[in-house]
Amino acid sequence: MPRPIRASFKLSTLRHNLGVARRHAPQSRVWAVVKANAYGHGLARVAQALDAADGYALLDLNEAVCLREAGISKPILLLEGVFQPADFALIDRYALALVVHDAEQILMLERARLSSQIAVLLKLNTGMNRLGFAGAQVRAAYSRLEASGKAAAISLMTHFADADGPAGVATQLACFAEWTHGLQGEVTLANSAAVLRYPETHADWVRPGIMLYGCSPFADASAEALGLQPVMTLTSEIIAVQDLKPGDRVGYGGTFVARQAMRIGVVACGYADGYPRSAPGFNDRNTPIVVAGKRTATVGRASMDMLCADLSAIPEARVGSPVTLWGEGLSADEVAASAGTVSYELLCALAARVPVVEV
Repeated sequence: MPRPIRASFKLSTLRHNLGVARRHAPQSRVWAVVKANAYGHGLARVAQALDAADGYALLDLNEAVCLREAGISKPILLLEGVFQPADFALIDRYALALVVHDAEQILMLERARLSSQIAVLLKLNTGMNRLGFAGAQVRAAYSRLEASGKAAAISLMTHFADADGPAGVATQLACFAEWTHGLQGEVTLANSAAVLRYPETHADWVRPGIMLYGCSPFADASAEALGLQPVMTLTSEIIAVQDLKPGDRVGYGGTFVARQAMRIGVVACGYADGYPRSAPGFNDRNTPIVVAGKRTATVGRASMDMLCADLSAIPEARVGSPVTLWGEGLSADEVAASAGTVSYELLCALAARVPVVEV
């Protein structure tokens, strides 16, 4: 028999979460962000489930090709554009849209041999300071794209650095408005946080990502409070039970010390499955976990293939009892917060060795 761990994907909740995005931005079209293998959920299954989206946005050219060859005819956007001139052969063949964020990419576009014009999104650096043109560079870049004759349409975009935090979007939005004044083209600004919190950013297209997968982009608002439902649920089982005496230690380094007699369960899940090794299981700080339908906490450090859970208050738990690591009944956001990370990382880190079930 295989190990009992598995990841279940509830595809109906993808459609539900897309509906939440549309209700918040009813006048906007939606780029469904499916980068990183759809945040670990499986590119093909997610794209098919999100067939009501207006287009798909991702990074990898090969993933874009896979979508086209799977029969996806809607717009597909490469969020980081091209990396080398040879990329244009596939962009041309598969009619992909691309972001242009620096002068070298414009030069490659100018020199590219294309059978037809392509859709281009000009990216502005309004404060994220990763990719994009700033200030006077914006109009110069726009003019070059127009003069190239290679762009079927030029859209305008930026990415918010703190739409989920205290700084908000006002400063970046003001820069965008100033630098693009008088320029023609559709506009896309809003990530998940901006979709949910800043209607003034919705523009022509929105770009929801993490919210589609049922997690919250905010530290101060749960996914449930936002009306979102988890798509991925990671489950396993108890595979052994240990009775501890006061003073007994658990796991590598003995980071957890039993203060009284207690009962713990060994769970078939570890960091080789994608569970964060950073998730604490200390006496004074631990990570939530659900065993036999009851909430408890991890004890000790997660190892490659196993972790431990406190069963002291769950007398009915035994070998074979079900365990939820995250998903329905336990938000990935909460697990991630305990581990000092974000749910994005947990979802994307799901290991290939974990069996997958669609429900």
